Amino acid sequence: MVIDPSHNILSRIGNTSMLPLHTVVPGNGTRILVKLEDENPTGSMKDRIALTMIEAAEADRRLPAGGHVVEYTGGSLGVSLALVCAVKRHPLHIVTSDAFAEEKLLHMESLGGELEIIVSDAGWMTEKLTRDMIAAAGRYSAATGAFWVDQMQNKDQVAAYHAMAAEIIEQTGGRVDGFVQSVGTAASIVGIGEALRKHDPEVTIVAVEPAESAVLSGGPTGAHGIDGVGAGYVVPLWYDGAAEHIEGISTEDAAAMAARLARQEGLFAGTSTGANVIAALRLAEWLEPGSTIVTVMCDTGMKYLSK
Repeated sequence: MVIDPSHNILSRIGNTSMLPLHTVVPGNGTRILVKLEDENPTGSMKDRIALTMIEAAEADRRLPAGGHVVEYTGGSLGVSLALVCAVKRHPLHIVTSDAFAEEKLLHMESLGGELEIIVSDAGWMTEKLTRDMIAAAGRYSAATGAFWVDQMQNKDQVAAYHAMAAEIIEQTGGRVDGFVQSVGTAASIVGIGEALRKHDPEVTIVAVEPAESAVLSGGPTGAHGIDGVGAGYVVPLWYDGAAEHIEGISTEDAAAMAARLARQEGLFAGTSTGANVIAALRLAEWLEPGSTIVTVMCDTGMKYLSK
């Protein structure tokens, strides 16, 4: 293989593999395929949107060469932004919290991110914590002029998920009967869902949220322990009709499924992936036998060993 001298680590983002589950499967012959986003450089699907959002801001000069960047994050996007900003030489200020896995915080720092830690309520993810982090990032941007990524509002990221959907369509030979994804900013389920529906209007889209904070389903806000999802309020990018169904999965069940995937499938992932697979199994119960469901291994379990 000839090495392209223009390539750097960012060229390794995307084009991830997809595998079928073999042991953790429904009983009706429905196939569950998992998109292995742990293959991205930082082990997370958030590498895709970090690169897309930074390059979009560079292209329209919201972010000049060497300009400072700030963002609030539960960890995975922070690590991804730290990678992208390190390569592109943008100093990065990250607003995060002790509620999130220590491995993520250490990874962000190792890649050059400057951390501002917002103290949580006993390590739980809550609406108040989300809003406190957003407010802190806004204050930093206003005081310094740093480009604020603002993932909850940033629509640039949807393009990255359109590209991910194109990979899914190619890898499945165009056969996707259902797609399941947990909701953080909602960009992934909106972007992938839009592209899959354009390909096949009959596809069933299922959104996943923490059962303890099932706000998309009309429930009350609450505290949960699933990193990267469940902001505690209806996020701006979400809209009615983004999914045909919404599944609430408890933190306990999501963690148990993540452990089961590791021990029975060799897939070492975080709790959001565990929640995704539970919801995919539920979807399989009422789809036609022999259907194909795609879901996402959002990141590697190496990010969560301390939890």
